[in-house]
Amino acid sequence: MGFHRWLLFKDVKGEDVVKLTLALKIARQDLTKAQLKLNAMVADYGDVVPRRDFESLEKKHSDLLQEMKTLQKDFNQLHTEYETLLEIHRETAEERDNFCAELQRVQHNRTPRPNWAKCSEVIPGGAERWGYLAEGKTSDQLVDVLLEEIGTGVLKEINVFPGWGKGDKVPVYLRHEGEVKNKKLTKKDVVNILRDVWKEKIALEQQTGKRSCLPEFFLGYLQKKYGDAAAVEWSYTLYENMRLCPSSHVLSSFYNILTGKVGEEQYHGQNQLISSLQEELAACDSSNSGSLSSKQFSMAVREAFPLKRKESIQELVDASRYNMDSTEDLVDYISLFKEDEEGNVEPFVAKLRDQYVREKQDYLRQLKNKLGDLTEVNADDLKTAFCTIDPDIDDQTLDTYIGLVYQIQTEEPDHEAVPVETVLERLLAGDVRRVGPSPREGSTKESKDTSKY
Repeated sequence: MGFHRWLLFKDVKGEDVVKLTLALKIARQDLTKAQLKLNAMVADYGDVVPRRDFESLEKKHSDLLQEMKTLQKDFNQLHTEYETLLEIHRETAEERDNFCAELQRVQHNRTPRPNWAKCSEVIPGGAERWGYLAEGKTSDQLVDVLLEEIGTGVLKEINVFPGWGKGDKVPVYLRHEGEVKNKKLTKKDVVNILRDVWKEKIALEQQTGKRSCLPEFFLGYLQKKYGDAAAVEWSYTLYENMRLCPSSHVLSSFYNILTGKVGEEQYHGQNQLISSLQEELAACDSSNSGSLSSKQFSMAVREAFPLKRKESIQELVDASRYNMDSTEDLVDYISLFKEDEEGNVEPFVAKLRDQYVREKQDYLRQLKNKLGDLTEVNADDLKTAFCTIDPDIDDQTLDTYIGLVYQIQTEEPDHEAVPVETVLERLLAGDVRRVGPSPREGSTKESKDTSKY
């Protein structure tokens, strides 16, 4: 029994050794292959990431790219605004330096403010009349008032005027040889006559459809009303009164047009602006009470003058409250347009006219800057400059302005060059206004020019 068990154990053991040796050999071969394959896979795919990680990174990249584009857009906008602010700062600094220089010059040349109350001692009517004349006026305007009072006082003492002669250079309404009697009119009389002249002239032009020349019409009006012999006396008397009374808009405007200093269109243009505002105010007054709240009044003025700056609108609002209680909210807009017997207007209308002139000067200053260093300009260049500073200008208005400069009535203007200074003077004398908003408005301010334009 023991012998058989030993034989069986020997057979099994011998068989296991062979198998194990073979299995070991095969296992070593498989290990070598696996190692080679592993090395190849490590070499080929060592830098590869899982798809899950790839998709996560790709989404994060897309989000960061979109964020970068947004930030770049914001940066570009900020850079543009920064450049604009730099330009505004430069112009503001230049403007500040100019104001500082002007302030130093004024401080150096200033004189003590005169005691204007002394004028009441020599003005007819005393302190009461002088207070009325001086109310709301600057020192420069008070000088004009004082000169006007002196001039009209002397005028009342003159019995005759020396005739200007009958030369071609003498205005048609003053052509006379010898002395001319002074009719010694009051300012009220002069205002009434000149208003009637305008009334008759406008009525005639509406009837005929043609614009008549004011000097010839003025003479014809006087001849028709007072006769040929007496017309020259009225003409000289009215002329001298107009010349000595620049504070009255009725007299000064008629005088400036009569002497050719400004065009008649300017007079009608200002009246049109005032009429348009009156209509706008009346349209806002649904109850026809003649009064508007301060807010309604301000909105109506802004509607009537959409191109005016906020500062100008505020000036008009302040002028409308000149004689009002600071706590009162209603504006009696009808009284703002009243004139007294001598043609004196309320501060509101005076401010409107001042702004009309100031805005025209600003407009022409922009035109001058656009023309640059040119000393002469032809019609095409002038049209280009107008269209650049006022893109909304229409062809009819543009032709009107070109006609003012080149003094022609045809549809095709002459292209001869005209000195820039002459261009600006002729435009300043006419009814020239901005048609649309300035292309630079809201970005940078126009550099201020110290010239009269």
